[in-house]
Amino acid sequence: MHRRIIAPGALAAASLLLAIPASAASYSPGAPGIGDPYYPYYGNGGYDVSHYDLRLRYQPTTDELQGTATIQARTTQDLSRFDLDFLLDVSEVRVNGERASFARAEQHELVVTPKRPLPEGTPLTVVVRYRGVPSTKSAYGFTTWHRTPDGAVAADEPESAWWWFPSNDHPSDKATYDVSVAVPDGTQAVSNGTLRSTDAKRGWTRYSWRQDRPQATYLATLAIGKFDITTSRSERGVPVINAYSKDLGAGAGAARASVERTGEIVDWLSDYFGPYPFATAGGYVPNTTTGYALETQTRVYYSPKQFAKGSNPSLVVHELAHQWYGDDVSLKGWKDIWLNEGFATYAQWLWSEHEGEGTAQQLADHVYSSHAADDPFWTVKPGDPGPDDQFDDAVYDRGAAALQALRDEIGDGAFFRILKGWPKAHAYGNASVADFEKYAEKISGKPLAGLFDTWLYEPTKPSAGAARSFTATDAAAPLPKSWNQIEAAHGGHGTLSR
Repeated sequence: MHRRIIAPGALAAASLLLAIPASAASYSPGAPGIGDPYYPYYGNGGYDVSHYDLRLRYQPTTDELQGTATIQARTTQDLSRFDLDFLLDVSEVRVNGERASFARAEQHELVVTPKRPLPEGTPLTVVVRYRGVPSTKSAYGFTTWHRTPDGAVAADEPESAWWWFPSNDHPSDKATYDVSVAVPDGTQAVSNGTLRSTDAKRGWTRYSWRQDRPQATYLATLAIGKFDITTSRSERGVPVINAYSKDLGAGAGAARASVERTGEIVDWLSDYFGPYPFATAGGYVPNTTTGYALETQTRVYYSPKQFAKGSNPSLVVHELAHQWYGDDVSLKGWKDIWLNEGFATYAQWLWSEHEGEGTAQQLADHVYSSHAADDPFWTVKPGDPGPDDQFDDAVYDRGAAALQALRDEIGDGAFFRILKGWPKAHAYGNASVADFEKYAEKISGKPLAGLFDTWLYEPTKPSAGAARSFTATDAAAPLPKSWNQIEAAHGGHGTLSR
């Protein structure tokens, strides 16, 4: 995870790079950031993307990636120029068929000036030709492109697109995708959605994947390597595609014992959250040295380190819960991260109940009693944690305890109607914590502002009265067996299940 805030003015200076034609004096540049207070220069203003078409070619031995990205979008203002978030070397940009000027600004911005200004509401076809070695590129001191012994992986949060395709990189601008990747024969390319075709020619095989439901840019993933790929269907008919690096070694069995339960877990989660929202489900386990997992849409990324101590189905529950809470309904801004992580963690608590390994109430009790009132844990506000604490344990554990407090307050009937109704109410869209609070009040018929303020926004431990159903159990008491797996899913920097 990377939380970088770029100094104001750094990108403003880049506005002098390209002059606006005199005829376009009434037009203005799109903003170099979409307006997220946590990441002011992530995403871009002035346009809205509907579709990415990525045609790529990758050579694992050199880590060279070349591609053509065709971006379908529409202007949202009278636009003189616009930015794309991207790091690789660009050779050509075209806007609606005409060559456009382009220049670099700051570390991850590509500034594009069309041949002529674009009125608000103009359909855009932006073509970007590029190539480069992603592992040699960094921004703000980090990279999210992971080399493997036989290829590479793009999977990280809150950014990973910059290293392999130009984009409007913010969850509030979701789009559909076609990802077509040519790799040397004997190597495979795995991405989101459905595999539409494979085509082998002259020593190369092209894999073409389609994601036909809106997807945030950080949820787009690409894995290239030598995989064992399994296909199946859940009992309710959801196609499942999983992939495992062939060189995982001793941990391969535990990884398969966990990820191969995807179909079972998807069906189980559907009872709580409603029908599975996408055309396929699945995951992949590459041979990487990273320690986290990530809810990349329909094709979850799992580090093999997550299975080093044995099978970990609770982790699979966490990432698959995100397919509803985070992927189907995505956050409006990064401060709304509780809508992703609090709910995915609570799904693990429900799984613990299902497996007979400890109830959600017991797990909430443990969170409450194991952190003293002066523990910094309580100073993190899950409803607005700040960029430095966006993936803090409190967002997960205090966030899940907030849901248990809500369940206790409104009763199981209303609580589970909310869990199932929320993804339907905001399907394939974006929502905020404030939106959820209003929705919970609507469904429950109760005023809940005080409860949410106490559990999500006050930087103190809730009082015994606010946690009236929680028992002050001894923190040293034996925990439900599932707790170790739940903790492993978000065990801090480098091991986060995000």
